[in-house]
Amino acid sequence: MILQHPAGATRLATLVMAHGAGAPMDSPYMEMLTEQLLTQGLSVLRFEFPYMVTRRGEGRKGPPNPMPQLEDAFLRQLESVSGPLLVGGKSMGGRVASHILEQSSAMGAIAFGYPFHPPGKPERLRVAHLQDPGKPMLIVQGTRDPFGRPHEVVEYALADRVELAWLEDGEHDLRPTKASGRTQPALIAEAAMVAGGFARRLVAE
Repeated sequence: MILQHPAGATRLATLVMAHGAGAPMDSPYMEMLTEQLLTQGLSVLRFEFPYMVTRRGEGRKGPPNPMPQLEDAFLRQLESVSGPLLVGGKSMGGRVASHILEQSSAMGAIAFGYPFHPPGKPERLRVAHLQDPGKPMLIVQGTRDPFGRPHEVVEYALADRVELAWLEDGEHDLRPTKASGRTQPALIAEAAMVAGGFARRLVAE
């Protein structure tokens, strides 16, 4: 577990943020995203799911735990957090956050690159729980993300509580094409700004 606070005395809320399926909590992407979220006044608590803890300890890859185990591991992390709370994560981590949102004390959830479906398998949707009313959720998605592109997501009839922020030319980890003239750090900073605005709105309600 890694808990970091923004500089200065002002703290908007704590975001408990989980990693994606293939990379740990201290991957370059997670480090860059955390750094930018701190500038938005968010404290960030990162943690690892049990399979990733095992992978780190044994040095061999294994598949993610079943969803119920991922959910339990996420909920346990919330027990030590006080004050305004958000849950979220990268890809699979954001998906798990969306599953536990309603049973948690969190104000809302933030998913960075939501895996609407596996790449190349648009029929295997993971959106049923996002079509019902509930707590607010923000999904920050690159327009080139193979896990869900704009022309696909518009057909999913997501609940009004689900807010989508599309980042132009971003892939699943927000890497843009060279032709775009943009950079991954710039897109990650943009993602954090959108997340910060979402958090401020929830705190003000």
